Amino acid sequence: MERPDLVVIGNGMAGARTVEEILARGGGRQFRITVFGDEPYGNYNRIMLSHVLASGGSADDIANIYLNPPDWYTENGVTLRAGVRVVRIDRFARKVFADDGTIMSYDKLIIATGSRTFFPPMDGMWIDDRTLTEGVFGFRTLDDTTAMLDYARGRRSAVVIGGGLLGLEAAHGLQRQGLRVHVLQSGPILMNQQLDDEAGAILRKVVERMGIQVRIGARAKAIRSAGSVTGVVLSDGALLETDMVVVTAGIRANVGLAVVSGLTVERAIVTDDQMRSVDDPDIYAVGECAQHRGEVYGLVAPLWEQATVLADHLTGADLKAAYHGSKTATKLKVAGVDLAAMGLKRPEREDDEFVRFSEPKHGVYKSVVVRDGKLVGATLLGDVSKVAFLTQSFDRGLPLPEERVKLLFELAGPSGAQSVAEMEESVQVCNCNGVSKGALVSCVRSGTRSVNGVIAATRAGKGCGSCKKLVREVIEWAMEQGGRAVEVDQSANWYVPAIPLDKSALVAAIRERGLRSVSQVFAELAPGGEDAASKMALTSLLRIIWPGTHVDERDARFINDRVHANIQRDGTFSVVPQIVAGVTNPEQLRRIADVAEKYDIPMLKITGGQRIDLLGVRKEDLPNVWADLDMPSGYAYGKSFRTVKTCVGADFCRYGLGNSTQLGIDIERRYQGLESPAKLKLAVAGCPRNCSEAMVKDIGLVAVGEDRWEVYIGGAAGASVRKGDVFTTVVGRDEAVRLTGVFIQYYRENARWLERTYDFVPRVGLAELQALLVEDRDGIVAGLEERMQASIEAYADPWLEGRAPVTPGQFHNALPLIPLPLVPIRDGSSSPTGVPVPTAIATNGAVG
Repeated sequence: MERPDLVVIGNGMAGARTVEEILARGGGRQFRITVFGDEPYGNYNRIMLSHVLASGGSADDIANIYLNPPDWYTENGVTLRAGVRVVRIDRFARKVFADDGTIMSYDKLIIATGSRTFFPPMDGMWIDDRTLTEGVFGFRTLDDTTAMLDYARGRRSAVVIGGGLLGLEAAHGLQRQGLRVHVLQSGPILMNQQLDDEAGAILRKVVERMGIQVRIGARAKAIRSAGSVTGVVLSDGALLETDMVVVTAGIRANVGLAVVSGLTVERAIVTDDQMRSVDDPDIYAVGECAQHRGEVYGLVAPLWEQATVLADHLTGADLKAAYHGSKTATKLKVAGVDLAAMGLKRPEREDDEFVRFSEPKHGVYKSVVVRDGKLVGATLLGDVSKVAFLTQSFDRGLPLPEERVKLLFELAGPSGAQSVAEMEESVQVCNCNGVSKGALVSCVRSGTRSVNGVIAATRAGKGCGSCKKLVREVIEWAMEQGGRAVEVDQSANWYVPAIPLDKSALVAAIRERGLRSVSQVFAELAPGGEDAASKMALTSLLRIIWPGTHVDERDARFINDRVHANIQRDGTFSVVPQIVAGVTNPEQLRRIADVAEKYDIPMLKITGGQRIDLLGVRKEDLPNVWADLDMPSGYAYGKSFRTVKTCVGADFCRYGLGNSTQLGIDIERRYQGLESPAKLKLAVAGCPRNCSEAMVKDIGLVAVGEDRWEVYIGGAAGASVRKGDVFTTVVGRDEAVRLTGVFIQYYRENARWLERTYDFVPRVGLAELQALLVEDRDGIVAGLEERMQASIEAYADPWLEGRAPVTPGQFHNALPLIPLPLVPIRDGSSSPTGVPVPTAIATNGAVG
């Protein structure tokens, strides 16, 4: 018998989760499932877009937000029509019509078109009915996010219209990209949907301490532009100059498709308790485009609850399943600040109890609202340690302590173990990925024995990360209830996923068996055979173990290492030639300028490591660019020794105590480009004023007297800041260079893959490293120096390889990039769904 057709319109978090729930109930055997999605991707976690924006949008960051990549649909027998928009539903013929000409019949239909950015009426916002002024953005999709990042490069300032969750996340992300940011909030407080006046005022102070300017009661009236955004005019007539504008003034349900198809729409598509349209029993709606009992929910947890009921009803798993609405409780991070909110934010009746604690200096605010002995509201800002107990009390009406202040501090309520035991299995533990206590417990009962294993299987804690502590507590409690000890996840210590050995054992096995290629390592040591995720780490390790004699296999490298340049979002590449210790000369600068003009390179950028980055180099131009530059590689793409940053030191600076420039040159020339488990950034400062930021580098040397150098290790100045530990003090440049090499070699041989020194040093311990490498307690230093020297002697500049391509396609794209216009949809547009078309799609040829 032929299976009926189930068509799902919308491949966002609600639509894809509904499909997952249907498949879990055997729906893949009941229906032929087709999913239409406006965006040309698999399903991704929109909550993590703020992380992508803040981190700069690297390929790894974007890859990490995907929940269901395209392969998942194929593996589960689901047809995905990515990048195809449904424009009309013929309810009588039971057909959907798509913008690519597709006409498809359905037996059951699910609408999950989500929501879009609301652009308030404002002069200068639009060029025409479909095109935003250049420099104006919404913040709703992956394409919005990447477009903002692209536009922000080289800009100085941004204005964010809207001081809610999305607005603050956008402001935080753009500030992290180096822009001065103003937030305009028309209301009296930030995040007025979640916070009361006092909490909103505290949050404003916290945000302003971060360097973000906040204007309360400021309404944007118009946008000024001269081809692109130049400013925002406020309602009081003031002009705020800016280079870009992000609009986060609210969202609207994508109901255009439902309207043109004759469904009942108020704020969203009106549904019954089974999430069916009130007009048609064969059409369901779920997520932000659905209105149930007058409510439209924008939080993740209610969407998951709706998806469960819909799947139960559609598949027949539980025909009595009904959705009765959700009590909204959320825990999240806003611009790095912990926040939890549930129910009422202030008392509404005279007999409501209102208990609050405020500590503005430390950015902490806590409040609870109690009615008739039950918790009906809570707000936690800056300190959310009580959120698990409060959430349970809010959801289940647990008895509350008579001294209400105990609700706000750890002396309140049951212990962590008791709290977990009393949680109902339906309680949502991870809001980002919709994982309940029951799902975690079920995973444990099914045989998963480690915390990391349960997290990998359920995705709990892999969103914003604010629930990780509670996730671990639930898993450990479930294992104890089953009489099982929590197993140590041995795989966490494996150097690569495919081989059940830690690094020292893996190195010993490779040396003992003389394995010199990645394929040999897989054949001899990997029980499951070849594994793509392990290739790059093994390639790096073989280069360290067998300098100059390992067997290079092209398919064991990622794209950056295959072409020795850093791929960019648009499929072009970044080329950073070596400028040793930041010291250059007119000849080098002239060559760089000539190359930039000859190959029409769109941007030259001074990097934080005192080099010049040529951005936008076409793949096929790379060999000629390197040849014309005639400069060594700067390794800006590699997991390797990268650069040494220096100040001018004693030669020019009146405060200089040591010749930092020459020491930086000596170190960089000796250890240039050496393979490493993670990138290495160094610096040398000529005095303790630390102008070259040596104290926050992987290795830093600071002059503390004439040719006396204090050596720092394990520093960081990225997303996390860590001052390096003082390793030792040495006398003389030669000793400084030698000890630097000893530490680098020990790190190369003992660090985990992708483990930066700021994690490696605390893990091994400063005292242990001093005993091993400074005092030579175990007599290993001579061996480290010998192996380091072998690597130095085997070094070859990889850019020389590019003069003669190793493979015919090494420097050629199989297919060109496909540029597409960005088409934001404004209210009243004829577009039914209102989701922007992507700016560009990088084809498989463009990325490899």
